[in-house]
Amino acid sequence: MPIIINIDVMLARRKMSSGELAEKIGITPANLSILKCGKAKAIRISTMDAICRALDCQPGDILEYRPGEPGE
Repeated sequence: MPIIINIDVMLARRKMSSGELAEKIGITPANLSILKCGKAKAIRISTMDAICRALDCQPGDILEYRPGEPGE
């Protein structure tokens, strides 16, 4: 998938654990893990808002578009 989720990068920059982020934004660690590894089919705007608030970042710091090879 050409959309890359960079939550791990932002967690490392903020020296925060996944469990701490999950608690701050009010989702389960399992759901955060699904989001982090790119297996989520969608993300609520309210969840993205909470992530950006907790990590003091912009949505573009979390989501990245990398086009795949032709035919993908």
